[in-house]
Amino acid sequence: MTGALVARDDFPIMSREVHDGVRLVYLDSAATAQKPVQVIDAMRDHALLHNGGVNRGSHMLAGESTHAVDDARQKVAQFVGVDPTEISWTKNSTESLNAIAYTFLNETYEHRMSGTSSMFALHAGDNIVVTRAEHHANLIPWQQLAHRTGVELRWLDLDDAGCIDLSTSWVIDEHTRVVAFGHVSNVTGAIAPVAELVARAREHNAFVVLDACQSVPHMPVDFHELDVDFAVFSGHKMLGPTGIGVLYTKSAIGEQMPPFLTGGSMVEIVTMEKTTFAAPPARFEAGTQAVSQIVGLGRAVDYLQNIGMDNIVRHEQELTTYALDKLKDIPGIRILGPQLADGRVGVITFAVDGVHPHDVGQLLDARGVAIRVGHHCAQPIHQHFGVFSSSRVSFGPYNTSEDVDAFIDALADVRPYFGLEG
Repeated sequence: MTGALVARDDFPIMSREVHDGVRLVYLDSAATAQKPVQVIDAMRDHALLHNGGVNRGSHMLAGESTHAVDDARQKVAQFVGVDPTEISWTKNSTESLNAIAYTFLNETYEHRMSGTSSMFALHAGDNIVVTRAEHHANLIPWQQLAHRTGVELRWLDLDDAGCIDLSTSWVIDEHTRVVAFGHVSNVTGAIAPVAELVARAREHNAFVVLDACQSVPHMPVDFHELDVDFAVFSGHKMLGPTGIGVLYTKSAIGEQMPPFLTGGSMVEIVTMEKTTFAAPPARFEAGTQAVSQIVGLGRAVDYLQNIGMDNIVRHEQELTTYALDKLKDIPGIRILGPQLADGRVGVITFAVDGVHPHDVGQLLDARGVAIRVGHHCAQPIHQHFGVFSSSRVSFGPYNTSEDVDAFIDALADVRPYFGLEG
C-alpha cells in the first residue's frame, strides 16, 4: 500500500467530508493542486505583517516586501536550475506564453513598418512548430501569431499511444523560427522527448519554448540543462497559489528582448518623448506584482524541496502503476495514452464506453471522488483519439493507494448504473 508522501494534516481540505458525510478523495491535481498550510500561512503572514510597495519605498515594510519577492525569485530560479535574473513573474503560464508570442508579433510589425532589424521578427516563408498534444494555452497564441503575421503553423503528430511521433519532426526545417511544446501532456501524462526536439530545433537555429506546467510540479527540471530558450509554469499546479506564473527567458535572449507590457516599475529613464527600459527581469514586470502570491510560491518551492522531487516521481509512479493495473479489471474502460507508468507523470485519462464523461464525473463526485472531465483544454489530442472529451485522474503528494481504491470502486459502478455491462 502506498501512503501519502506528506502529512495529510498539512492539507486540511483533505479531511473534508462532502455530500452529507462522504470522505473527499481529491484526484484533480493536474487542474489545480491543493495548498499546504505552510503556503497559506506564509501568504497570510506577509499580508498581515509585511505588506509594502516592492521597490517603491524607503520604509521598513517596503524593504521587507522587496526582500520577500527577491527571496522567492531566488528559490524559484534555483528550483529550475537557472539564474534569478532569468525569472519573471506573470499571472499564469497562459500570460507567459502570450508574452512570448506577442513579442514576436510586435517585433514583426516593427520590422515590416520601419525595417528595424530584430532577432524576433518573422519573415515571409517562416514557420512555427507545435505538436498535436498541446493544450490550448500553448497552441492558440501560436495560431494567432501565425495568422497575424502570415507565417505557417506546423505540428508534430502523435503515435497510437498519443506520444509525440519523432518521425514527423521533419516539419522542423530551415524556415522554422519557433518550436513550442509541452514538457508533459496534460492529457496522457507522457513526457516529451525534449532532447531530440531541442536538437532538431538547434539544427535550424529556431527558438525553443517549453511549456513546463505539468512537469515542474512532478519531476526534477533544469532549464539550463534542457537548453530551452523560454519556459513557463504556474504556481497553482505546484502547491502554490493561483494568480502567479513564471516566465523563464535565457539571459542572452532576455537582454535583447523588448517588453510586451509597459508602464511603471520596468523603466530606466522616461521623458515625454521616449523611454529606456530596465534590465531583465524588471523589464518584463510592468506594474505592481502579486506579492502575496509570489511569497506563497516561494514557500511552495520550499515545501516541494523538503519532500524531494525524486520522492515525488517515485510516489506518482507507484500510484499510477497501481491505478493502471486496477483500471484493466474494469470492463469498458479505454486508457488514452501510454499503458504503463514509465515515461509519464501521475496523470491518467480514460474514456468509459457508453457513458458521457460529465456523467462519469457526476457519479464519482457523489461518492466524494473529485476528477476532471471534459476536453481538458486540449481538443486536438482528443480528436487524435477519436473522442470529444474524457475523464482524468491526477495525483499529488497527498494521495494514497486508498484514494485510488475509492476511485476504482466508484468507477466500477458507473456502467452498471446506466444498465451497461459491468
